[in-house]
Amino acid sequence: MAIHFKVCCIRSADEADMAIAAGAAAVGLVAEMPNGPGPISDDKIREIAAHVRARHGDNIWTTLLTSRTDGEAITDHIAATGVNTVQIVDAPEHGAYDAIRKAHEAVRLMQVIHVEDAGAVDAARQAAQSVDVILLDSGKPSTSARTLGGTGETHDWTISRQIIEAVPVPVFLAGGLGPDNVADAVDTVGPYGVDICSGIRDKADAYRLVPEKLQAFAAVIRQMDPR
Repeated sequence: MAIHFKVCCIRSADEADMAIAAGAAAVGLVAEMPNGPGPISDDKIREIAAHVRARHGDNIWTTLLTSRTDGEAITDHIAATGVNTVQIVDAPEHGAYDAIRKAHEAVRLMQVIHVEDAGAVDAARQAAQSVDVILLDSGKPSTSARTLGGTGETHDWTISRQIIEAVPVPVFLAGGLGPDNVADAVDTVGPYGVDICSGIRDKADAYRLVPEKLQAFAAVIRQMDPR
């Protein structure tokens, strides 16, 4: 089975090109967030999304990471950035999915489920009734110092495996992945795809995307899918 991968925290058209050349099926464009690396302005997200579309059409998922939860606010965010995929990193308000579908029929909906405990299985089942893709991450939205991703930490992959077995939509695995552990993650969880940010970036250099780390990560993916 082909393993797709998404490179998140993209900050420039050059980084997007680098990720796509390495084989990425999706690029993550992080808008304003309460925590985590990589946020850029909505104008910059629009610029990068337009650049990718001009080169690849909609074959690459240009993915807006939004922390907004109100349906109208999310639809406005999509319109402002011109992406073809929206990744909702927090629990959306009632009716949000319907509002997004109505306003942006062609936009792919990706809901993040933070795997804090076994309750994530039921949360994923519920979300899967309304979205196209689930992404499993290691945020801790239930804590007082709530995080919504970008932690660089792994979570309990056995729960992630249960989620994949429980939902009918594709599932991406995120959280603390890198060239050294992505093969184990895929073997353990069996996701449709994987998502990476900090594992291929230089934290000491403003989270710069490191080409050598990106290529090492992509090489592991290719070894698992030797087509």
